[in-house]
Amino acid sequence: MPTSHELSNLSALIMAAGKGTRMKSALPKVLHRIAGEPLVGHVLATLERLEIPRSIVIVGHGAEQVRAALPESVQTVEQREQLGTAHAVMQAEEALSGFTGDVLILSGDVPLLSEETIRKMVETHRSAQAALTVLTFSPEDAARYGRIVRDAHGRLARIVEYKDASEAERAIGEVNAGVYLADWPRLSEALKGIGNANAQGEYYLPDAVTALLAAGHGVAAYCTDDPIEVAGVNTRLELVELAEAYQRRTARRFLEAGVTVESPTTTWIGPRVVIGEDTVVEGGVQLYGRTRIGSLCRIGAHSQLTDTVLADEVVILQSVLTDSSIGRRTQVGPFAHLRNGAEIGEQCRIGNFVEIKGSVFGDGAKASHLSYIGDATLGAKVNIGAGTITCNYDGERKHRTVIGARSFIGSNSTLVAPLSVGSDAFTAAGSTITEDVPDGALALGRARQALKLGWVLQRKGIPQ
Repeated sequence: MPTSHELSNLSALIMAAGKGTRMKSALPKVLHRIAGEPLVGHVLATLERLEIPRSIVIVGHGAEQVRAALPESVQTVEQREQLGTAHAVMQAEEALSGFTGDVLILSGDVPLLSEETIRKMVETHRSAQAALTVLTFSPEDAARYGRIVRDAHGRLARIVEYKDASEAERAIGEVNAGVYLADWPRLSEALKGIGNANAQGEYYLPDAVTALLAAGHGVAAYCTDDPIEVAGVNTRLELVELAEAYQRRTARRFLEAGVTVESPTTTWIGPRVVIGEDTVVEGGVQLYGRTRIGSLCRIGAHSQLTDTVLADEVVILQSVLTDSSIGRRTQVGPFAHLRNGAEIGEQCRIGNFVEIKGSVFGDGAKASHLSYIGDATLGAKVNIGAGTITCNYDGERKHRTVIGARSFIGSNSTLVAPLSVGSDAFTAAGSTITEDVPDGALALGRARQALKLGWVLQRKGIPQ
């Protein structure tokens, strides 16, 4: 099969212009999610794993919403009128000007197409020296699909849309999956001659088969035996059904790779997530975005990690982490919240009901419970007492707190940034610290305690 290097001369076109009326949603169909990723994102993730260097998404309905959901590296072209699949592909003419390689044409609402199938399709295409190769399959119910018509020698002769098919053609079980691989210059030329004299009045991409054959070019077909991977999403029911299929397949892939997924039916793992061997993922966990988890980790039940990197031997207990990194042998949770670039070193302890935002913890630092640490830098082995708050916002701007190595911040301390606490320093419990603390110093910022003896009895009118 072709290697990633051999796929480097491919470009991909992803059709994502449709409204998806049957979804009954204001959200464009390709932005509905499976495992935290838009449908079109699943397609792009597959192309990333194949290392196909260029992807172009054809947008239409909700174009700005779709563009906003795409990575910056992905180019878009717009189909302002939805006049059919061939018309959609023709919108990429300018973007692909001068391109002489093969173009892979996919649908943005078909999220489970596998890398293996694409590689086999490319192998078939190149072995046959075809101008166009079509992906086909044989579903249990072929009713709404275009039929694959073969000649007496079993070669692809044409594709007929269901509404335009005869009774004999409708009896054919092999159908068009809507995935194509084509030599771009030859396909581009063929598209110019395609008409719209059909039941829908649209310009059909499958008509390119007939046009290319008429021009003397070869066409081919590759048939997959897995209907689920070419299934599209048209309704919310189909979305749920494909999500469940994705869930099962993803869990199996990680189980076979040495990861324990304790409850595949309640665990969601996105298409870009990487997990190391001997890691245990408990039930109800959600792993999204570009999360990368090392080996020998434990991800506790109902944790959610998005775009987060974990080193080896990390334990996460019922916590939410976004855009964060965690060092080796650190424990987070239960019920912690890390976000906005939190960087936690090795052998740290982030305990229950601790929120960390945009902060750096040196190796061995601890915030064991009930604290908010925002926009702070902590040195190695700093100990944050319960109830500590870094006051990082003055109503207009954010400010940073810096705490030196081995310092101890007493319980219920309020650190008003901008602030620097030196190394080996202490703050007394219940202090509000507004001025810098030198190395090795003790800072106290308490109000003086006053006692009024007998005040309660006097207030109740009880003689003393």
